[in-house]
Amino acid sequence: MINGKKIKLFLVDDDAMYLKLLEIEFLQHADFAIETYATGELCIANLSHQPDVIILDYHLDGIDKYAMNGIETLDKIKTYNPSIPVVMLSSQDKIDVAINCMHHKASDYVVKSETAFVRLQKTITTIFGYKKMEKELNWYMERM
Repeated sequence: MINGKKIKLFLVDDDAMYLKLLEIEFLQHADFAIETYATGELCIANLSHQPDVIILDYHLDGIDKYAMNGIETLDKIKTYNPSIPVVMLSSQDKIDVAINCMHHKASDYVVKSETAFVRLQKTITTIFGYKKMEKELNWYMERM
């Protein structure tokens, strides 16, 4: 929770089973308001719902081979609002893919594995820890 309200989490993955699994895991282990999307286009169309964090699949071409991939979606999210943290999720355990995601301003890169959910939870906790520190620092700097 952030200031007494649920963290709004967007989950974006073209694998319906994995998407549902993630949703169930987050709902069982934390207090989130979750919206799920099977395509980057649907995620982009709903950014006005003001997500606090987005977990975004890297490929996103399982439903429509012409759909936006994760990097294109990430770029559009960052154009819409650069402060939305986006965590990239992929089955690819390749350093060059992770580096590419970070160059496009992803907050983190998580490989789909047995430990992915735990890593995602830790990443979200870290993101909101930094946001809290940033707010406190800004408050302090304004008073100097």
